[in-house]
Parts: sequence; structure tokens; C-alpha cells
Amino acid sequence: MLSLVLMTVNARYAKANLFFESIVVWFISPSQNFFTTVTNSITDVLGHYFFLVRTSHENDRLHLELDHLSKKNSELLERNKFLERSANLTEFAGEDERPFVIAKVIGYDATQWSKVIFINRGTDHKVEKNLSVVTDAGVVGHVIHASLKSSKVLLITDSRSAVDSLFQETRKSGITVGTGEDICEMKFVPISAKVSVGDKVISSGLGGVFPKGLMVGTVVDIVKQDHELFQDIRVATSVDFSNVEEVVVLLSGKEEG
Repeated sequence: MLSLVLMTVNARYAKANLFFESIVVWFISPSQNFFTTVTNSITDVLGHYFFLVRTSHENDRLHLELDHLSKKNSELLERNKFLERSANLTEFAGEDERPFVIAKVIGYDATQWSKVIFINRGTDHKVEKNLSVVTDAGVVGHVIHASLKSSKVLLITDSRSAVDSLFQETRKSGITVGTGEDICEMKFVPISAKVSVGDKVISSGLGGVFPKGLMVGTVVDIVKQDHELFQDIRVATSVDFSNVEEVVVLLSGKEEG
């Protein structure tokens, strides 16, 4: 009997307790679900945010590394191009026993009527006035002023420039003068001289500035007028002055041993 009474009391208490717990759960569940949802959302947002921050930092690091590698690659390409051009200039200038120095073009004259460039070699490098300046393509001009570390070069396209010249095939002579444009004129060629478009013009060696045999340009136009003593001849320079980066300055005398 005692056991039966205890079992009955325990069963009734358990059912009451279960009912009470159900009521509590029914009231608490919505807020608990809301709290859980909000907590999970905040956790997801924070996790996503910190993930994006890490990704952004990694992205910035990769961009910096890429920029560094691109800059390094560009520097190496420029270095290789410079070495190639220097090798060509050295090979060209080395054909003559005359000493020379390679110079970089560091500036252009700002005025339209003056055709002048500036190079990074001066009297410290034995560069002086009236020395000829060339590339492997041909005549560039001559030095008109030299300071310690730099020099000023008058291009053959300048209207103040004049180069004693001759036609490579016929050996007929004339004077190639600048026009202030990209085309030069060859003056004082007799009307009777046989000249054709495409003829090569080289330096004659007269005048004491340019050595003989340097390429000056190519004949692109010829005009013969009646009763004139000389032909009007236009010459395209062999050097593309818009693309000159390095030049050779032919020094005077022999190299000291």
C-alpha cells in the first residue's frame, strides 16, 4: 500500500511538473528563437566582415607585390633595350679608330623654330664644341655648347645647320641644310647633275665637323626649273629624331693609352 501511494503521488507530481514546463517553454521559445537567430546573424556578419577584411588585406598585399614585379620587369626590359642600343652604337662607332662616348638624350628645345637636343655628357667626358653627334642610322648634329656634365646639340634639321655632303653613287657634292622641319634641303647641286629619288646622301668630310662617309639621308623630291643654276632637292634624314634616346659623340684626336 505504501508503495502504491508513493507511485501515485510521484506520477501526479511528474504530470504537473511536465505541464508547468510546457507552459514555460511555450512562453520562452519565441524569444529564445529570436535571440538564437539574431546571435547567428551577428556571428555570420562578423565572420563575413573579418573574412572580407582579411581578404582585402591579402588583396592589397598581392597588388603591391604585383606592382613591384611589374616595375621590376619594366626596368629589366628597359635595361635590355638600352644594352641592345648601346651595343649597336658601340659596334658602329668602333668601326673607326676615333674615340667616342655614348650619351643619353635628356631634353629637347621647347621652341618650334629651334631643333636642339641636350645630352648627359660634357667637358668632364671630353665633349667639346663642334664635335659631331651621330647614331648607327646616321648624322644627328653637332655640339654647339658643352658644360661640365651636359651638352647642347644642334640637329641637322635646324635652319642654322649645314653639312657638306655628296651623293653616294655619283659623288656629286652639295650642302645639306636644315629647314626647321623633318626634311632637309640639298643646296648648290648643279642643274646638270644626275640625281634620282632614292639616292643616298652622305657627309663629304669637308668643313672640319663631320667625318667623311656618315649617312645623312635619302633624296625624296627633285625640282628642276628652267634658267636656274641649281636643283631644288629635298632630303629625308636617315635618323628618326622623334625616336632618338642615345647618341654617339665622336671625340677629337686619339684615345690616350
